Amino acid sequence: MDTSPPVLLDASHSVSDSDLEVKPHTSYDCSSLKDTWKVERPLGNNELSYFLPSRADGVNDMYLHLGFVAPEYVVRRARVLTVWAILRIRHPLLASKVVMQDYDDVKFVFNPPQSPEDALVDADSNLEYRSSAKDELIDSYLNGARTLSNDRLSYLVVSQGGTSLPSPPLTPRSTSPFDEPEYPSYNHDIMICAAHFLGDGMALHQFANDFFGLLGGDKTIVELEAQLKEELSSRWGADSTNAVLPNALEDNFTVSPSRLRRAAEKVDFQLSQRKFVGGHSFRRQTKQPRHTIVPTVSYDTERTKSILKRCKTHGVSVSAAMFAACNIAWAKMCSEKQDLSMMMYSALNLRPYFTVKPANDSYWFLAIGYFNVILPTFIPRSIDLSSVFWHRARVAKEQSIQAAKNQMIVSRSLLMTEERGKRACIWAKEDDERERGTFVPPPPPVSAVDTAPRTPSTALIGLSLLGNLDGIYKHGTFPTIKLHTLTTGSRQRSGGMLLFGYTFAGKLWVSLGYDKNGFDKVMVEQFWENMLQTIDDLL
Repeated sequence: MDTSPPVLLDASHSVSDSDLEVKPHTSYDCSSLKDTWKVERPLGNNELSYFLPSRADGVNDMYLHLGFVAPEYVVRRARVLTVWAILRIRHPLLASKVVMQDYDDVKFVFNPPQSPEDALVDADSNLEYRSSAKDELIDSYLNGARTLSNDRLSYLVVSQGGTSLPSPPLTPRSTSPFDEPEYPSYNHDIMICAAHFLGDGMALHQFANDFFGLLGGDKTIVELEAQLKEELSSRWGADSTNAVLPNALEDNFTVSPSRLRRAAEKVDFQLSQRKFVGGHSFRRQTKQPRHTIVPTVSYDTERTKSILKRCKTHGVSVSAAMFAACNIAWAKMCSEKQDLSMMMYSALNLRPYFTVKPANDSYWFLAIGYFNVILPTFIPRSIDLSSVFWHRARVAKEQSIQAAKNQMIVSRSLLMTEERGKRACIWAKEDDERERGTFVPPPPPVSAVDTAPRTPSTALIGLSLLGNLDGIYKHGTFPTIKLHTLTTGSRQRSGGMLLFGYTFAGKLWVSLGYDKNGFDKVMVEQFWENMLQTIDDLL
């Protein structure tokens, strides 16, 4: 029995006959692609530090799941495919491959499609339709076989009507020339997958907004196909003047040739690293294979408004409050090493610091650095817990601002990417040698007799604080689509953990993605319970 949603006609959506015609899925012949020319560039240090660990099992491969309600015709494969093809033309790293010659010699290679048909062939081979619910989609991506590879750096999964019955028909719009009701809407899920060395969270969310803007906009499939043809010609045609790949992070800055300045920057970097003191971590266990879970809590719009109002009253953002909530949650269960600080890390968007205008206008590239927030572990008994919480939220805010506004932020970030790139090359070589059975451990370093005890520099947890995503998603530009759920994360290494906090669709969302087999079960569950309780009690 066919359980697919029915197709109902309504002229108010400017839907053409080609939109509504149910066509069998075309099996494209990939041999039609012509590798007549290519565009390439080497990976930068930042990209290398993400690419090399991903080779074996897709560590850090990103995903973005969005649940939405829309008429059935909006997610027809032909329409989705055309939109997907347009955006892969705009953002060539999504459609590139990676070619590795050596650990420090890795390139992006992009073969521009020679025709709109070739662009559709490429997009189609990286598009999949399933009938799966949200949790199944996410679990299979995080814990199943790797979806991406060196030859497939991005992938799109669509699930039609996988999680709910159709909603009642919407009321007619007053602008419609007909009195017929609009199409009934159904629940759908979409998952955008991309390797982390291609880009970051900001790129991922901006891309999703542009995707829905095209998918749920007023253009017919014929008009979208015309747009594909035009963009392919203007961007990658014979007369194109910007047929290049987006820059690596390091190439977006003007670097001073002064050796003295370079030496001073290295000293500053080394001194700044010594300030990162943290002596707390979750107890680990590694006896079982990695299995990532992502418990997620959302707060309704009224509760979210109340949380935002309280944060504003105390002069902090929700992001700063999340640092404080993590701190209090851990401090409540910490019975040892209370004299040592608790350190957390988060990503910093480096795009505002660029001094070089790239030739390619794509926003799909990796442009993040990192900063740390360090807070006390103990909770004073003589002070009200609420006062402690808001004070530490303000301290977290101050530390975040200091990191972002530091005049050495660019040099520190570039030196950190250089260090991360070198470490990634060393570790990748060791991993390969271990797999081949040829690894020989290096001799232990000779310690100086007067070496002072090292101050611990361990981070308890990483926080991905995306802010108000409703500022990125322009819901009014895709009126036929109503987004209602967003979950994001990445495939983790064994023992990985990352906490997410953001507002979306008027709600505050908090989730904890972690390897449930990599940590002490009771400890992590107690921390998560304390985290939610802290939000309930103090926010």
